[in-house]
Amino acid sequence: MDIFLAELTAFAPAVLFNIYFALVSLPLGFALALLLALGKASPNPLISRLSRIYIYAFRGSPLFIQFFMFYSLALSLNIIVWKPWGVSNWVLHPLFIGPLVLILNTAAYSAEIFHGALRAVPRGETEAARAYGMSRAQQFRSVTWPNMIGLAWPAYTNEVVFLFHATAIVYFALPVIGMQMDLMVTAKSRFEKDYNAFLHFSVAALYFLAVSLVVFFLFGLVYKRLMRHMPVQPRMRFAPKWLR
Repeated sequence: MDIFLAELTAFAPAVLFNIYFALVSLPLGFALALLLALGKASPNPLISRLSRIYIYAFRGSPLFIQFFMFYSLALSLNIIVWKPWGVSNWVLHPLFIGPLVLILNTAAYSAEIFHGALRAVPRGETEAARAYGMSRAQQFRSVTWPNMIGLAWPAYTNEVVFLFHATAIVYFALPVIGMQMDLMVTAKSRFEKDYNAFLHFSVAALYFLAVSLVVFFLFGLVYKRLMRHMPVQPRMRFAPKWLR
């Protein structure tokens, strides 16, 4: 038991790096995903085609390869771009490239979720808003957006959890600088000392499970808030009903 508690304590600083990657990537990825979803649904063929190409490119290639591609591109531009500008120290840093690639990747998957929800918005409600005299901005703010975000939220919650899980490969694809060791790198380094894979990787998995539960709980509260206008669903009864 003491060994297990010592492992939990040793892994505590490492999980902060995984949480950092997820927290930085989520808001920017969310905003970019909304733009891509609206762009894909745009009547302008050029905007729609460019949005579809972006979504297909990032959904159709492995995230691990995307890390390598962006880091190689940044490294190749180091001498002619980043060093003359004096920004090479942070452009090539994993704490910058890691969230950047995660933002671009999660935006593509989230955009597909939002686009599907956008197409599922009841047409009758938008027609009623148009007949009422609302402008396009008012229609989106009052009708399209609430319906779209409510429909997309459960699937988007899963994407957020997948994004947090994807932070496990950041330092497998990018160089580890100093003591910046996330959960998986910490588990790997401790495994190389005593070859106790079950202990070290199980503790890392427990941290991923714990943070995932927190994400599900918080996003569940948001979903309840979004669906507060809907009738409350009856809870499942586990006890037998003896009296009728």
